[in-house]
Amino acid sequence: MIAALKRRDEAAFAEVVTRYQRPMLRLALVYAKSHAVAEEIVQEAWLGVLRGLDQFEGRSSFKTWLFRIVVNRAKTRSEREGRTIPFSEGPAVPAERFLPSDDPEWPLHWAVPPRSWGAAADERLQSRETLALIEGAIASLSTAQREVITLRDVEGASSEEVCNILGLTETNQRVLLHRARSRVRAALERHIDDL
Repeated sequence: MIAALKRRDEAAFAEVVTRYQRPMLRLALVYAKSHAVAEEIVQEAWLGVLRGLDQFEGRSSFKTWLFRIVVNRAKTRSEREGRTIPFSEGPAVPAERFLPSDDPEWPLHWAVPPRSWGAAADERLQSRETLALIEGAIASLSTAQREVITLRDVEGASSEEVCNILGLTETNQRVLLHRARSRVRAALERHIDDL
């Protein structure tokens, strides 16, 4: 595929666009507040692919290289537009869900553990309302958390791919993913409790 792209084979390029356009758009939406801006970021990324294809050496997968271009274009655009996103990091799980450190039997263990959502959870989790809630919960995360959870849980990228795309250490990627998943789960818990 890479060789065909480097030969400027239109069919190969059309196949790559078909395969990656939607995932690239979802990733661009992590940075852009509108669909139109995200589409522009993806268009800029495709131009970057065309300009940089001859320099692609295959040290990472094509997908990793492609997503890195999207991230770079999106970050450049955000900086150029002077957009700032507040970065508030608190604990991933509220402290009151844990026993105090001086508990005689179970210090710092769960006081209120996550509970099972039961057998009907699949149905509830797949409803449009719940999917919209998940999208909203992801949208409310810090940029770094949105990047990681979008790549890992929406696009299915491996931990190694995410680290390469975003330039993160494995530890940082794990922490960001844990915090993001914890916040999305908390939103889901509140939603399911209300059903």
